[in-house]
Amino acid sequence: MEWLLLVLFKRFFGKHESALPAPSEKRGTPEQVVELIRAGQASRDDFIAAYKPYIAKVTSRFCKRYIDPSQDDEFSIALSAFDEAIAQYASHAGKSFLGFAETVIRRRLIDYVRKEQRHSNTVPYSAFDMVDEEEQAVNPIETQEAIHRYQISQEADARRLEIADYNICLGRYGITFAELPELSPKHADSRQLLVSIGYTLASVTTMFETLESTQKLPIKELCEVAGVSRKTIERNRKYLIAVALLYNGDYPHLQQYLKPVLSLQTDEAEAEGVRA
Repeated sequence: MEWLLLVLFKRFFGKHESALPAPSEKRGTPEQVVELIRAGQASRDDFIAAYKPYIAKVTSRFCKRYIDPSQDDEFSIALSAFDEAIAQYASHAGKSFLGFAETVIRRRLIDYVRKEQRHSNTVPYSAFDMVDEEEQAVNPIETQEAIHRYQISQEADARRLEIADYNICLGRYGITFAELPELSPKHADSRQLLVSIGYTLASVTTMFETLESTQKLPIKELCEVAGVSRKTIERNRKYLIAVALLYNGDYPHLQQYLKPVLSLQTDEAEAEGVRA
């Protein structure tokens, strides 16, 4: 249930699979791009980079847990398998490239899991036993894994509490957590603009106090500060309130989803400064 709620929350900040432009949109279908790559007319690295979200999704589905591309070995295995699929794909076989790539990824991950299992059977945990100051046998690997499992459990509990609290907070304004994906604009530029306005609403004390006391947006002030029309503010009322509440709430785990948007805004602001 928590996983489903987090998926919904990701979509609130623009992770609409249907809204994402196809990485090969300018050159054609994935199958056509693969042919262009082999002919030296398209970039293999760019193609792989564009499909990293897809690779992570397939890997997470196989592992039945979230996969961190920057840390988990499984993602590296899947990335290599996707590259392998580019070399092996045969369009005449009648299967889509992405379907073929997923098959290759799953095979390589199965091989990886089997190899890890064989290794764990060959080197038992007891081989790493140590004796502590009280002459008690301790195993650092088991201890580390126990700590890791405990941290994951604690983080999951914290996220569940945050989601529950945030949902209650949203309810005061006639918003539910489940409807957040529907509130998100389809276009990235629109989302960035609204997140920026939501941040302004949360940051300016007088405006946020007005929101809390009246449960209404300070539309006139927001229009003046953001330089947008009244219609834009009114049409995206719920989205702006949800963003502002998230900014000002005690939701460290959920606020992690704001970081990519904030980083993009910061990069663009710096670029504007350089051009100026």
